[in-house]
Amino acid sequence: MSASSALATERRKRDKTIDRHIVVDYTRHVSLLLSDLEQRVLGTMIEKDMATPEYYPLSLNALTNACNQKNNREPVTSYDDSTVEEGHTLLREKRLAVIITGSGRVPKFGHRAQETLNVTNRELALISVLLLRGPQTLNELKDRCHRLHNFEDLDAVESALKKLMDREMAVFIPKQTGWREPRYMHLFAGPVDVAALADAPAAKTVAPSNDRIAHLEIQLETLRAELDSLRQEFIAFRTQFS
Repeated sequence: MSASSALATERRKRDKTIDRHIVVDYTRHVSLLLSDLEQRVLGTMIEKDMATPEYYPLSLNALTNACNQKNNREPVTSYDDSTVEEGHTLLREKRLAVIITGSGRVPKFGHRAQETLNVTNRELALISVLLLRGPQTLNELKDRCHRLHNFEDLDAVESALKKLMDREMAVFIPKQTGWREPRYMHLFAGPVDVAALADAPAAKTVAPSNDRIAHLEIQLETLRAELDSLRQEFIAFRTQFS
């Protein structure tokens, strides 16, 4: 039996044997439980690091704008700078974030997720997308990860997810009533209530043409935030001579 056939057979078995009313708890060995705020801040930093490394690390203003962007975020938030900074502070206490200082006087905000969690790039990409958008199908994860890591096929996505599940950082959610496919979810927020997810409205799927527009909008938001950061650095530099 080929590797792809074996993975497909395993998927079907899981789909039949897991009951929708079970509360799946694979967090027994995961000590890094995150609040909604921490999930958004961490997922955003990972995304920007992998998708637009030329603009990473981020100023506080850039990080706030990225957390609140309307594309690739579920739900959309409206955090202010102080709230985002608080989330970053909480992540630093868990060794998942770091303040990066360079020649400029404006501090930059970064993450340490890969080192702390000891994951590969493809696993890190999946963590970011799951943190930012919640439960998703294999196809959705493959499409939405393309700017972070280019998975060659669905088997590659599932293989990476299996490694996260083996370490109890993610969970397989079997197909529920009203769902076309089973989904996957991260476990950084604690146990997953399968029944509650099944009753939740389905997430909107972004068409490929709209996805390109969304990417351009994200780049524009990032450039605006970077310009604001440079403006702050210039003001700080000028005050040295006033």
